[in-house]
Amino acid sequence: MTICVSAYKIIGGFAKSRHMPSLIGGKDMDYKDIYKEWLSNPYFDEDTKKELQDIADNENEKKERFYMDLEFGTAGLRGIIGAGTNRMNIYTVRKATQGLANYINKAGKASQGVAIAFDSRHMSPEFADEAALCLAANGIKAYVFESLRPTPELSFAVRHLGCVAGINVPASHNPPEYNGYKVYWEDGAQITAPKDSQIISEVKAVTDYNTVKTMDKDEAKACGLYNVIGYDMDDRYMAALKKMSINGDIIKKVADDIKIVYTPFHGTGNIPVRRVLKELGFKHVYVVPEQEKPDPDFTTLEYPNPEDPKAFTLALKLAKEVDADIVLATDPDADRLGVYSKDTKTGEYQSFTGNMSAMLIAEYILSQRQEKGLLHKNGAFVKTIVSTNMADSIAKEYNLKLIEVLTGFKFIGEQIKFFEQQGTYEYEFGFEESYGCLVGTHARDKDAIVAVMALCEAAAYYKNKGLTLWDQMINIYEKYGYYKEGQVAITMKGAEGAGKIAKMMDDLRNNTPSKIGNWTVLEARDYKKDECVNMVTGDKHSTGLPNSNVLYYDLSDNAWCCARPSGTEPKIKFYMGVKGSSIEDAAAKEEALKKAVMELVGQ
Repeated sequence: MTICVSAYKIIGGFAKSRHMPSLIGGKDMDYKDIYKEWLSNPYFDEDTKKELQDIADNENEKKERFYMDLEFGTAGLRGIIGAGTNRMNIYTVRKATQGLANYINKAGKASQGVAIAFDSRHMSPEFADEAALCLAANGIKAYVFESLRPTPELSFAVRHLGCVAGINVPASHNPPEYNGYKVYWEDGAQITAPKDSQIISEVKAVTDYNTVKTMDKDEAKACGLYNVIGYDMDDRYMAALKKMSINGDIIKKVADDIKIVYTPFHGTGNIPVRRVLKELGFKHVYVVPEQEKPDPDFTTLEYPNPEDPKAFTLALKLAKEVDADIVLATDPDADRLGVYSKDTKTGEYQSFTGNMSAMLIAEYILSQRQEKGLLHKNGAFVKTIVSTNMADSIAKEYNLKLIEVLTGFKFIGEQIKFFEQQGTYEYEFGFEESYGCLVGTHARDKDAIVAVMALCEAAAYYKNKGLTLWDQMINIYEKYGYYKEGQVAITMKGAEGAGKIAKMMDDLRNNTPSKIGNWTVLEARDYKKDECVNMVTGDKHSTGLPNSNVLYYDLSDNAWCCARPSGTEPKIKFYMGVKGSSIEDAAAKEEALKKAVMELVGQ
C-alpha cells in the first residue's frame, strides 16, 4: 500500500518551478495577472486555455472568472462550470479535495475512506473521479458510485460503509451551467461547525499547486484506493426506505385505483422512485417520458426546480390524460420534492409549497404512529427558522419537542447526531421550507425518495377514506390554522452584486425597524450578533444558535419575516409567514407583508 501511495504524481508531471503558479487566485495578484498566468502556464490543459483565449476581449468576463477563488463555503462549492479561479473546473475540485484530504489525514481517519456520488450534470462524473484520484493519491480510499445516484443515497452510503466523509457532486436545482461539490462527515450529514471552518481553512491553505496530488485511475484501482459501489448499496438503501412504511396493507387495497404521475426532471430520481413505489405495491406510476432520461441541459425545462410551476407543465399534461391522483417531481439530485394533487371540488390540480407537503407528511406519519403506539415519549420535531409555524402547532398536538435550527438541512441532520450522542430525544420528523424533509434516520440529508414514498402512502390512505391529498390539506388547515409562507429572492450577480447584498444586510442590521407595513416588530433576532432583542421591553438574550448572517423579525398577528443572503447563489432571500382565517385571508396577508418587506429594503 505504501508503495502505491508514494506513486502519486504532481499534477502536470513536473516539480515546482518558476512556471508553477504559486497561488490560486492569489491576493497579491490582480485578476488580469492571474488570467495571463492561466494562459501561459503549462500546468493548465489546452482546452482550458482555448476557453480563456475566447474571452480575451471581454474584460468583464475575465474579471468575473478571476477576481476571486470560488469560495469553499459551509455548503462546499457551487458555481458556473468553466475555466477560472471563480468557476467549477477540475482545478478547483482538486484544490478542494486536497484540502479535505489534508484535514482527514491530520485527523488520523484516512483508513475509513470517503464515499463519492454524482448527478446528471455536465462534468459530474469527471469531477467525481478527480476527487477520488486526489484522495487516492493522499492514501485515502475512495468509494465511487458506478453511475448517477440521488443525494440521500450518498448520505446513506457514508453511514453504511463507515466512511469518514462523503463527497457529492450536484448543483441541486440550479440552471444547467452550474455544478457543485458538497462535503459530508461520518454521521452522514453535511459538515457543520467546527469541522466546516476547519476544513475550509485547510482548503484555503492550499495555495501552491505543487501540493495538489493525483494518481492514475488504473493504478488507484490496483492499489485498492479506488472502489466502485452501486447495486448492493441500492438494495440496502431500498430496504431502509421500506422500513418507514406504516400502512402497507392499505396500499395494496387501493393499488388498482390510485394513479401517480412522476418526473425526475432529467435527474437521479427516476430509478429509485420507480423501484420503491413498485416494491410497495403501487401499480399505476406514470413517468413523464420527455423528462425520464438524464439530460445535463435539462432541455424540457427553463429551470429544474420543483418550486417553479412552469416545470410541471409536462407532468400536469400527463396527469390530466391519465386522471392522476397525485403529481410528483424531484429535482436533479433528488433531495427536493414538488407536489400537485387534485381538488375534489374543482377537479383541478393544486400545488403544494414545501411547507405544505411537509406538514401533510408530518400529520400523516405522526397521527398513524400515534394510533399504532409507535410515537416516542421523548420525540422531537425539527424545523429551520424560516419554515412554517404550523410545525409548532403540530409538534404540540403530538407532544413532541419542537427544535428550531438555522437554514440548511445539515443542521437538522446534526440534531439527530446530538440526540444519539446525548440520549435526549428521538427523531420523529424534520423539514425545511425549500421542499426538503426526512422521514427516518437512514440518511442525514433531505430525502425526496422517502418523501415520495410517504406522500404516495398518504395518498393511498386518504383515498381509502374518499379524500385526495388536497382535501386532507384543507382538513389540516381547519385543524391548525391557515398558515401561509412566501419568499422573495433578489439576484445580484458578481462583485458589484455581492457588495449591494452586504450593504442591504448592514442597513437592516444597523437600523432595526419597529414596524413593517401594518405589523409591529415584537422581537428582532440577529444571528450574526447572537442577539435577540424584545422590542417592547428592550430585554436581550442569546439566539442559542451558531453564528450566521441572518436577521429575523417576530411580528404581531402571528406573522414573521427573515432576511438571509444565499450561501449557494448570488441572491439575498426574504422569507415571511402569516396566519389567516381562510386560504383567501392568508393569501391577502402574505401579499401585503411581502410588499411591506420590499418597501422596507427599497425594492
